[in-house]
Amino acid sequence: MKVLVATEKPFAKKAVDGIRTIVEQAGYELALLEKYTDKAQLLGAVADADALIIRSDKVTAEVLEAAKQLKIVVRAGAGYDNVDLAAATTKNVVVMNTPGQNSNAVAELALGLMIFMARNKYTPGTGTELQGKTLAIHAYGNVGKLVGRKGKALGMNVIAYDPFITDAAVFEADGVKKVDSVEELYAKADYLSLHIPATAETRNSIGYKLLMSMPKGATLVNTARKEVLDEAGLLKALTEREDLKYVTDIAAETQETLNEQLGKRVFATPKKMGAETAEANINAGLAAANQIVDFLKNGNRRFQVNK
Repeated sequence: MKVLVATEKPFAKKAVDGIRTIVEQAGYELALLEKYTDKAQLLGAVADADALIIRSDKVTAEVLEAAKQLKIVVRAGAGYDNVDLAAATTKNVVVMNTPGQNSNAVAELALGLMIFMARNKYTPGTGTELQGKTLAIHAYGNVGKLVGRKGKALGMNVIAYDPFITDAAVFEADGVKKVDSVEELYAKADYLSLHIPATAETRNSIGYKLLMSMPKGATLVNTARKEVLDEAGLLKALTEREDLKYVTDIAAETQETLNEQLGKRVFATPKKMGAETAEANINAGLAAANQIVDFLKNGNRRFQVNK
């Protein structure tokens, strides 16, 4: 069987070497398609692949149609909205992610962005400290938990909301207070760290009303997905409230406008950097390879996302 690693932005060499060892020790063939520039290259490469490892590469219905032998796709990372799940299900292709492998990298970036904005992007002038401020976490999954723990270590008062976690003890185990509504979360947040996925329910869900309810001087930190924001509402709120700030790891569609109109109060990383650490790169790649081998040999579907 052939395992294809298709990455416009390649894994680190150490990760590729580790993936190769895992795949070949299992008795499978490894093929690499790195730094490809045309979809046709991907369509050709997947034609005889039994398994596929990707990063942010798009696996569309067209790609799945071309992959006649494909049995499994693993997205090396947490998000998987770059894969057409419905089309994969129709083709009986299992889709998995590698939850938790990038979590620490994203959590560290979230706190780093908070400090960056609190210190006025490291430009002259009086900034503020994180200690004593309220850190609100929207979604308490792998990344959210780590952000909460790190925030506590910095002396922040941490609260969180997750509609899928009803047991307050889950939050209390980390010294985090559970709040009962998204409205309460935003109304109390000096720093709001977003960790919700982009789904039909969450797209455009963070907008004017929630942002306007935030305390004076509050900062919204987005290391999740740009699609969860109502960008028109974001611009309106930031325009009306000159004390609010927005910092993101995923540039908005209207980021140029935000930058021009709001100056120091907004910042977007030049490219998505949440998982851009050597450790996360290696961890996610190796996890993807191990999950593929476990699935092909043992049928393990633990991390399947298109059930």
